[in-house]
Amino acid sequence: MVDDDRSNVPETHRSAELDGVEALRLLGSVSLGRIVFTRHALPTVRPVNHVLVDGDIVIRTHGDAALTRYTRQTGGEGAVVAYEADDIDPDTHLGWSVVVTGYARLVTDPDELARYRALLRPWVSERMDQAVRISPDLITGVRLTPHDPASSA
Repeated sequence: MVDDDRSNVPETHRSAELDGVEALRLLGSVSLGRIVFTRHALPTVRPVNHVLVDGDIVIRTHGDAALTRYTRQTGGEGAVVAYEADDIDPDTHLGWSVVVTGYARLVTDPDELARYRALLRPWVSERMDQAVRISPDLITGVRLTPHDPASSA
């Protein structure tokens, strides 16, 4: 059984929901995140770098990557994925986290693919010759801030 008695926990932090515009702005301010997709009917998480383009998240991948195979199986319909990025200070535990849920599609247009290759530098040694574009359907986020005791008086 989990003890959820928080009476002894000091009120040092607050969480505030972010609106979609602010959440995407913050997501665009960092270059690393985590893609979540289904592999063999189980959730799979991979760290990736990204760039925000016209409100969509673009990541580079390679032809044999699990994510590439997953998105290829869905054809043009897209594969349901989640994407998470954050910037939380490990000492103060202050910062933010954003989760985007949407459809991921392989980029097949050669000009668009060349554009994304120029924008995103691979950070692993594999040949990253593919790109996946995630169109957000649901954008959620939270900001962790210091608690101001005066505001609750």
